[in-house]
Amino acid sequence: MTCPCGSSKNFENCCEPFLKGAALPETAEQLMRSRYAAYTLVDIDYIKKTLAPESRSDFDPKTTKDWAQQAKWKGLKIMATEKGGAADTKGMVEFTATYEQDGEGFDHHEVSHFRKAENGQWLFVDGDAHTHKEGEDHHHHTPQTVVRETPKIGRNDACPCGSGKKYKKCHGTAA
Repeated sequence: MTCPCGSSKNFENCCEPFLKGAALPETAEQLMRSRYAAYTLVDIDYIKKTLAPESRSDFDPKTTKDWAQQAKWKGLKIMATEKGGAADTKGMVEFTATYEQDGEGFDHHEVSHFRKAENGQWLFVDGDAHTHKEGEDHHHHTPQTVVRETPKIGRNDACPCGSGKKYKKCHGTAA
């Protein structure tokens, strides 16, 4: 099967070795792609395993699993990367993951931050994200310095990004 991460490689030559624990991603982008593949395959263990320890306390496997299962994953687009190479210890990946839920299309746009652990494993630290309906044009608005849209969500509710963290600890933090 073609890898869900959008690389157009075969799954077994792309993200599968990472998900199976047979290899570690060499770059932040590879980790990001493999985490997307894990969402499409509802591999919640991998999502948890690749979270930085300092980001795990609010991880909610059940909420994450429900979201991963309910979403019909459509594709991943990498827009930008900064550092995150094999020789780096930190990296940033900006991406849009497109999915459908309850018959509506959504674009989940995120700037994710990664760090490399001492054992050489890349870990997801956190991300700034906003999700909007597919096809909504965001260019007609007056430019705002704040990128984040404010969802109608309580501070103690699970974050809509699917990290499993409470909103206040995840995307509810001030920019």
